[in-house]
Amino acid sequence: MRAADRSGPSRNRRNRRSLTHQLRYALRYPERVPAHTRRAARDAWLRLRYRRDHIGYYRAVMASDTARSAEAAVGHNPSRERWAQLGRMQFDYLVRHGLRPHHRMLEIGCGNLRAGRLFIDHLESGHYYGIDISPDILLAAQDTLVREGLQPKLPHLVLVDDLTLDFLPDARFDVVHAHSVFSHSPRHVIEECFAHVGRVLAPGGFFDFTFDRTEGREHQVLHEDFYYRTETLVALAARHGLIARLMEDWEELPHRQSKMRVTALSDASSDISSDVGREVRSDVSPDVSGGP
Repeated sequence: MRAADRSGPSRNRRNRRSLTHQLRYALRYPERVPAHTRRAARDAWLRLRYRRDHIGYYRAVMASDTARSAEAAVGHNPSRERWAQLGRMQFDYLVRHGLRPHHRMLEIGCGNLRAGRLFIDHLESGHYYGIDISPDILLAAQDTLVREGLQPKLPHLVLVDDLTLDFLPDARFDVVHAHSVFSHSPRHVIEECFAHVGRVLAPGGFFDFTFDRTEGREHQVLHEDFYYRTETLVALAARHGLIARLMEDWEELPHRQSKMRVTALSDASSDISSDVGREVRSDVSPDVSGGP
């Protein structure tokens, strides 16, 4: 599927929270209405329970989804084949962009190691660090390690409550990776990550993340799915001394989310990746509606 088919202007301007969009979607995909109704009921209950604690809220979401299927919990798709395909796509992309066995890698939101199992196998022993807010999905990650026979590679899997990364040393990681994390994060969680990720990046390193991109109004759906304009994330990164650019070659891959790359201002011309993507700058930081 070509990028234009997945993420053209009309798609990127949709407000998925609007009643009009939801009615049209229900008419087009009536078989998906029961699942959405269950998600809406769960959202209502969890919002009452956790109110402004988004980490607690999403940890409960992951516990619910993981109980059904660990593969579905990290991809909203119960197919193990699709789970493996998406992991391979992430891995191949970073290897093309310079990920080498001697590099140290931090994966934020490692899940049940959909891509992490490939990174662990590729990297030297002890060079992979995976963090996640969900204890349930990290238990599933341990199952993946055993199934894939990766215990000798000594990966680090750590449960966290936030993205301050304060337990990690300075300038440790050549590559930081967060796939389908910011697509589930309100603005303050993303900004917390930007405020601290530069400290753990090694000189010349980079931070890749995916997000749900919109060119219209920024919004959220059921407090699980957040849609941001590129300019918003660029401005948030710049506030913390980071340069962000949209990775246009990722747009050619069969994935609905977009990808950005962040580097430290001092490393803007010397990161280990190929010089691809489009650098975008903005001095405007619009608010995201519908936060926690």
